[in-house]
Amino acid sequence: MATSGRILKDKEVDGLPKFPVLPPIDTKVDAVKETCMLIHQKLQKRRKKKMLNDQRRLLLVSRATAAYRRCLDNEPESSSPEPQFPPSMISEDQMERMNYAFLKKRVESGPFTPIQQEWLHSITGRLLPELKNTPRTQALLQELCTEVSEDFRNAIVKHTVGSILKEPHKQNTEKQEVTSLEILDFSQPRHESFVQSHRKIKANLHILHPVMQIILDISYTTFSPIVLADLSDYRVSGPVDCKSLHNKMALECKRTEEHIMNTWFPKIIHLLTLRDTVKGIKEEKLDSFYNCASTLMSNLLKSLLHKSVAQYASLFDEKNQHSLPLFRMSLTFDDEKMEIYPTLQDLGGAIFGILNSITSTLQKVPTVQSWLAQSKSSFVDAKVADHIWGSANAILKTAVEKNLEEPDKHFQSYVEKYAWLVNGTAQTQVKLFMEEEHSFEEYTQKVEEFHRLSKEIIDLPAKAHFTMVHLDCEELKQGLANKAKHFAEELIKKLVNNHRVLNVEICSEFETIKENAQKVPESTEKMVEMIEYINFTKTTGLSQLQKKISESLKKLLYLVDVHIFEPDDLKLHKTVFLWPQNIMQAFELSDEVIEKAKYKGKHELIATREKLMVELTKLAHRILDFPECSELDLIPQYVADIRIVQKLIREAEETVEYINKEEKVYDMAQTSYPEVAAIKESIEPYQKLFGLVLEWQHTEKKWMDGSFQGLNGESMEVEVDEFFRNVFKMLKFFQQRQSKAGQEGAEDSSKTESPTATLCSTVLQEIKEFKEHVPLVSILCNPGIRQRHWDQMSKIVGYDITPDSGTTLRKILKQNLTPYLDKFESVSAAASKEFSFEKAMKTMVTIWDDVAFHHQPHRETGVSILISLDEIQTMLDDQIVKTQTMRGSPFIKPFEHEIKAGY
Repeated sequence: MATSGRILKDKEVDGLPKFPVLPPIDTKVDAVKETCMLIHQKLQKRRKKKMLNDQRRLLLVSRATAAYRRCLDNEPESSSPEPQFPPSMISEDQMERMNYAFLKKRVESGPFTPIQQEWLHSITGRLLPELKNTPRTQALLQELCTEVSEDFRNAIVKHTVGSILKEPHKQNTEKQEVTSLEILDFSQPRHESFVQSHRKIKANLHILHPVMQIILDISYTTFSPIVLADLSDYRVSGPVDCKSLHNKMALECKRTEEHIMNTWFPKIIHLLTLRDTVKGIKEEKLDSFYNCASTLMSNLLKSLLHKSVAQYASLFDEKNQHSLPLFRMSLTFDDEKMEIYPTLQDLGGAIFGILNSITSTLQKVPTVQSWLAQSKSSFVDAKVADHIWGSANAILKTAVEKNLEEPDKHFQSYVEKYAWLVNGTAQTQVKLFMEEEHSFEEYTQKVEEFHRLSKEIIDLPAKAHFTMVHLDCEELKQGLANKAKHFAEELIKKLVNNHRVLNVEICSEFETIKENAQKVPESTEKMVEMIEYINFTKTTGLSQLQKKISESLKKLLYLVDVHIFEPDDLKLHKTVFLWPQNIMQAFELSDEVIEKAKYKGKHELIATREKLMVELTKLAHRILDFPECSELDLIPQYVADIRIVQKLIREAEETVEYINKEEKVYDMAQTSYPEVAAIKESIEPYQKLFGLVLEWQHTEKKWMDGSFQGLNGESMEVEVDEFFRNVFKMLKFFQQRQSKAGQEGAEDSSKTESPTATLCSTVLQEIKEFKEHVPLVSILCNPGIRQRHWDQMSKIVGYDITPDSGTTLRKILKQNLTPYLDKFESVSAAASKEFSFEKAMKTMVTIWDDVAFHHQPHRETGVSILISLDEIQTMLDDQIVKTQTMRGSPFIKPFEHEIKAGY
């Protein structure tokens, strides 16, 4: 004890570290000691009094039992005694057991003193008030009291039976058990035993140490007003944010813990380390004394935490909804999403977080030994009991689930009704609607739908009040309403754009009318078109435009109420509505332009007539030169002159058509020009003759100087005959014309041949001369001739006549091969036969490329056989006959090897 005193006084002990001096406490050591002695004396008197009362009660019970036994012994026998077994059938041991069972039954059925009511009151008085106030706990408490009363009676009965009766099998024991009545023997002095027991209790039962009572008093004074995270008055102050409340309660718990560690804990440590406190405690018992103090501190801290947890949980009980904290929550609209802030999970987390803040408080209170050793290796156990924490957690969970259900339903009602505005559905609907063709009325209906929806959302309550939540819906309302307005604005913008397009179209049409009305016509056709256009515009066109203006006005009356137009749009509206008045001035100017155009057109028409007559006169003189054209070398020039005259005739015809059309427009007499038809008819024979001669010259040159190998005798003969017939017809035509002219009085012209007839005769002579070369071409240009045939013909002539790329008909004719034509003809005929056989062989070979053989399994043999062979067999037989015939021909020799191989 002296050592402990020096720890505080000198702050240093040999071999131990220095300890800090605790804050001074205004407590006199003598007063504390005197208080402890008084408490100790009171406890001794109370225990002694209680022991004497227990002894008296047991003495009364034993006396009552003896009196009851005597009553049973004096009880008269019954009139019909119970039959007994013969002595020979019952052993002595069995008889003793039967007597013991009978006596035990009698003792157990006797009256016993019940448990005193003040004992039950003392037991129930130790329970917390909240465990006795509810109907359920009261019923449970009544059951427990009944159970305690029955246990007490069973204990008394067992004690009485054991005190009075001896079991048969224990009678032979050397030493009988000492009953409770024998323990109450006061014949021997027991003071010495009492003093010894008192000394032992005082040395080991540290909880009875006076300082423990002082610790209890100090703790009661310190802890009674303290409640960790007291939220009982928070509902009055209005809704709070769950996160800020959580942070505030966590800070409050931390401050309370600091307050306790700076006030209560130093006092306790000071008491436990006083010299007078540890005086009388042996050195080896000092550690157990401090353990007892730490345990008491643990119980006190747990009591504080249990009280705080219970009070915090009680706020969320169904019966205490008037004290339930009110949390502030908001329905938000951010980034096109509807959300509740803070989330239900965040709110629940904050509520449970406050509970965790309470339970985590005072968990780092060091034990007395740890503090003395200046280490933080061990701390006082202040953990909240699991059943208390579980009960509080269950109450909070139930309250959170129940009280957040309605706010969540309120939020879900917004989601169910208006989620389509933000999840893309409305955007898709509006987009599809604008992509489709809809009338102005359908657009306005759609716009009004979104306006009604926006008003409906705005009219919803701005705040929703629930038991535990104050829900602010204003932000979400504004966001959804603005979203609905946004879609309405998109539709309105589409309407405004369409209305602008309509106005621009109206103005464009009026501008076109004005431009066309003021345009000076360049021709009579343009003037006629302009007159028709003006007449149509004044009747139908303006009526249609007036309907468009009325439609624009109707749309404008609606759009003015829902949209603010730009200055440019307002200017456009003004222009549209003033156009009907402005266009009339354009029509007046147009009438003046048309009159001037008519006057100018008539004078131009007269000039055109005169010019046409002059051109026809010139053209009639020019065609008089064609009958004198007879030079073959000038045929290309004749053809060019004919084409020029034809072009002038076409232009004259177009001019005549134009004049007649203009005359009709100006209501003038129609004029005719027969000279045009006469000129056209007179040049037609010359155009045919000159063209035919030019074509013959080109064809002859191609045959004579072109590739000899590309000539074909048959086609050449046909074309030569065709040229001959056509030229001969033209000759007869001009001869008849000349004869007709002679009959009309020109005798000299009938005697001499006209130049054109001479030209025809000359050409006919050239054709006849060329026709003599056709047989040579037919023989030498046979498609069946091969190199072997050219070798044969070269052998006949005596030199090589095989044609090459430079060979022409003119060169062949210069070789004078006419004497050899008969021999060449026999070679060419053989080549034709061989060529026919060659084509027949190729045809027979290629025809098999498209032939397909079909087969199928034959019964169950597993072998396939060919089917549908009739056509193939017929074709094969036909080719066999052809091959045999060809083998017998003398012209098959060049293909003899191939025909034998194929056969």
